Amino acid sequence: MSATTSSAGRLALGPKRVVNRKISDALEIVLPLLATIVVTAAAWAFTPLSGSFGYFIVTFALFLVGVYVVARRAHGKIVGSDRVVTVAIASAGLLTVGPLILILIFVTAKGIGGISAGFFTKTLEGLSPDAAATAGGAKHAIIGTLMQVGVASFVAVPFGVLTAVYLHEINGRLAPAIRVIVDAMSGLPSIVAGLFVYAIFVVGRGYSGLAAALALSILMLPTVARTSEEMLKLVDPGLRESSLALGAPQWRTVMQVVLPTARTGIVTAIILGIARIAGETAPLLMTAFGNDQVVTVDGVSKPQSSLPLFIYQQITNANRSTVTRGWVGAFVLILLVLTLFTIARIIGRPRKMR
Repeated sequence: MSATTSSAGRLALGPKRVVNRKISDALEIVLPLLATIVVTAAAWAFTPLSGSFGYFIVTFALFLVGVYVVARRAHGKIVGSDRVVTVAIASAGLLTVGPLILILIFVTAKGIGGISAGFFTKTLEGLSPDAAATAGGAKHAIIGTLMQVGVASFVAVPFGVLTAVYLHEINGRLAPAIRVIVDAMSGLPSIVAGLFVYAIFVVGRGYSGLAAALALSILMLPTVARTSEEMLKLVDPGLRESSLALGAPQWRTVMQVVLPTARTGIVTAIILGIARIAGETAPLLMTAFGNDQVVTVDGVSKPQSSLPLFIYQQITNANRSTVTRGWVGAFVLILLVLTLFTIARIIGRPRKMR
C-alpha cells in the first residue's frame, strides 16, 4: 500500500516538476535578456556610443554571453553551449518571420479601412482620376488574377510534376541537362519571362490575359518541378520495391503508389508556385497591359487587368484616393492568396484511414 501511495505521489508531482523546469529554463533566457538591455541602454545613455544597429549587435552579443554564463553555472558547459546555439537559431527564425509579420500588419492597417462591398462589385470603368476611393472597385482585377493564375497553374502544374517524375523516377539520359535548365529557370527574372512572351506572342497578336498567363506559367514551372522532385525523394523506396515485386509496371507504381504518397508535398509545391506568381507585376506590364473592364473567358485575347497590375497603377498615381484604393487592393491580394492556400491545403491533406 505504501509503495502504491509513493508511486502515485511521484506521478502527481511529475507535472509540477515539468512546469517548474520550464519556468526555470524561461528565466535563464529572460533574466540575461533584461540585464543585457538595461546594461546596454545605460551604456548608450551615459557614454558617447550611438547608433541603433550597433546597439542591437552589442545587445545581442552580450545576451548570448549572459545566456551561456547562466546556463553553464546551472547545468554545465555542454548545456551552456547548447543553450547559446538554440537561442541563436531561434533569433534567426524571428528575424526571418518578423519582417513578414510587419508587412502583413502594415498592409492590413493601410487597406482594411477601405474595404467595402463595392470594391468587389465595381470596376474603374468611366471613373475620373479624382473620384473618391470608395467610388470604384477592383472586380475586373480580381477576376483577371483568378483567370491568369488559373491558366498558369493549368499549364505549369502538369508539366512541372511530369518533369519531377522524369528527373527522379525515370532519371533518363536527359535528366542532368533538364535539371540544369530547371535550376537556371528558377533564377529567371520575371521581366525576362515577360519580354520573352512579348516577343513571341504579343507582337502581332496584341496584349491579352492569355499572354500574361503564359508568362506566369514560365515563372511557376521551375518552382513546381524542383519542389515536387524533392517531395518524391522523401517517398520510402520500400514502397516502390514492394509494388515492383508484386509485378506492377513502373508507370503504375508511379501513378498509384508514389504520387499518392507524395500528394501533400506536391500540393505544397503547387502552393509555392502560386506564391511565386501571384504578386508578379513586371511581366504583366508587357503582356496583359491592363483594362478597366471585366474580361471574361470569351475575351481572354483582350488586354486584361490583375490585382498586382491594379495595385501598381493605383499606387503610382499622385491622387490620395487612388493610393488608398491601391492599399485596399494589396490587402485583398493577400486575402486571395491566403484563400487559395487554404483550399489547396484542404485538398492535399492526408486522408484518414477507415
